[in-house]
Amino acid sequence: MTPYHYLIVPGWQGSGEQHWQSYWQHYLPNYQRVEVSDWQQPQREDWIPALDHAIRRCAGPVILIAHSLGCISTAHWAAGASTALRQKVKGALLVAPADVERDGCPEALRPFAPIPTAALPFAAQVVGSSNDYAASEARARELARLWGADVAILPGAGHINVASGHHRWAEGLSYLDQLEQRLDQQRSPWQRMAS
Repeated sequence: MTPYHYLIVPGWQGSGEQHWQSYWQHYLPNYQRVEVSDWQQPQREDWIPALDHAIRRCAGPVILIAHSLGCISTAHWAAGASTALRQKVKGALLVAPADVERDGCPEALRPFAPIPTAALPFAAQVVGSSNDYAASEARARELARLWGADVAILPGAGHINVASGHHRWAEGLSYLDQLEQRLDQQRSPWQRMAS
């Protein structure tokens, strides 16, 4: 049985029923989903407290599963959260982070700039794409480096969402598995025996 609670962190406009995050909810045990008051007009003063509240509600150690603007929300949360709450998050899968500083970025996303550049205080895996309109391959790699995350770049995967053909995205679960294996290696033998 997994020792983790999985927290789904959607991006701009939420993740609809056909989005891989929604499919994963049916696969993963111990999952919760961040809920905000307005998915269409995202505001940092709404989204970051909502993420904070969702993490507090999780009963045990947390793995965040974020997409697009959800990745940027995660970085903002990590930059301002209490030490105790940051320690509750053990890892994050950050898929197709949205570069809210890029030229042509939708105006609705600009309140999330600038993007925090401090290393994340937990293990992280960035998954980007070679042709993501929301962040170039170079930018995805740069964010991963700044955040201290591992990085994988998928060829021609677009924004890794419904529009790019990623519905169930079963292949993506392998990145979650890799992250969990990395976390398991960091735990002591006593912790592994207790889980």
